[in-house]
Amino acid sequence: MSTSTSTAVWEGGLRTGRGHFNAGSGAFAGDYTFATRFEGAKGTNPEELIAAAHAACLSMALSLGLEAAKTPPTRIRTKASCTVEKAGDGFRITKMRLEVRGEVPGLDQKGFEAAAQKAKDGCPVSQALKGNVEMELDAKLG
Repeated sequence: MSTSTSTAVWEGGLRTGRGHFNAGSGAFAGDYTFATRFEGAKGTNPEELIAAAHAACLSMALSLGLEAAKTPPTRIRTKASCTVEKAGDGFRITKMRLEVRGEVPGLDQKGFEAAAQKAKDGCPVSQALKGNVEMELDAKLG
């Protein structure tokens, strides 16, 4: 079993406060505010971190599946776009769009799409979001 940790500290009220997070590994950290999260201001936010986690997880899961099918990839690039929207009195993550591009010698487009779909369905981050967040997949070779 593997457990990963991160910490976050928030200071002040929601609209005027500020936060800072640290990955437990020390690999990354960042500042965030209401404006970076909901108003498009420059900076990071929790949804960006979820998108990064999903992109990384899907890329690894797809690589594993392609290797198992004897068509190992040269490169997998995944862009995940996490949408947060107003919902009632709060906000909710409503959609994750996954754009996967691959360089896979010996595999055709249809095979790549099938492998990407299987990876999306099986990766741990997809499993955590499944049934709660709409997921869209766009998988292409090249």
